[in-house]
Amino acid sequence: MAAPVAWITGASAGIGAAFARELSQRGYKLVLVARRRERLEALASELAAKHGAEVECVAADLIDPRGLESVAARIAAEPPALLLNNAGFGTAGPLAELDPARELEQIRILVLAVVRLTRAALPGMLARGSGAIVNVSSLAGEAAGPFNATYSASKAFVTSFTEAVHEEVRGSGVRVMALVPGFTRTEFQEVAKVDPSTIPAAAWLEPETVVTACLRDLERGAARSIPGAGYKLVAAVEGIAPRAIVRRLVGAVWRRAQGR
Repeated sequence: MAAPVAWITGASAGIGAAFARELSQRGYKLVLVARRRERLEALASELAAKHGAEVECVAADLIDPRGLESVAARIAAEPPALLLNNAGFGTAGPLAELDPARELEQIRILVLAVVRLTRAALPGMLARGSGAIVNVSSLAGEAAGPFNATYSASKAFVTSFTEAVHEEVRGSGVRVMALVPGFTRTEFQEVAKVDPSTIPAAAWLEPETVVTACLRDLERGAARSIPGAGYKLVAAVEGIAPRAIVRRLVGAVWRRAQGR
């Protein structure tokens, strides 16, 4: 029997790389997508040496419509057993001070790419009656995010979009789930220019913990996976607390993280 295939975007570091390591141990053939080919190839060599994994590296910039369409075309032609839409980055700071071009790029990678690749995979998965899609969102999308406005709003879209599609495909044999982690030790903070030391140590999740929780929740058919008991509680409180209070608390956290 042929090995199941998993496509992972944003696979060169962080949560994406952790997914690649875990899935290679589970016998998946991997197609890893990221902008930096050299990092993909280094990861592929590691996985081949440790687990004998079959890995294909696809260097593509999903912000670029041409790169996105090239990946979408391949996924549509041969829908994988598992698609992990993980590519993305965040910005932080007052919107009036941020680079407008970079904000639009953030929307393209966090929103447009997720919609396009989910749409590319679904028809073939539905025709086959099997397959899974995980769209990586964030707890930041559970409430308005002052000083993190575009990222938080984009992740709110990802969660809502994914839960809606989850319901559309109910009973089809296809699973669609949003992964909604809190603070996770990745390159995100460096790219967003956020000082990790301003975040309490107990708040941090390791990428491997996130991956384990995600795959467990995917197996049970969840619409949303929130790793960590503490973050499950945070999400529950955000859901019932007055929006103005939550907004101010989130703003205070981000002010501190940026040293404002």
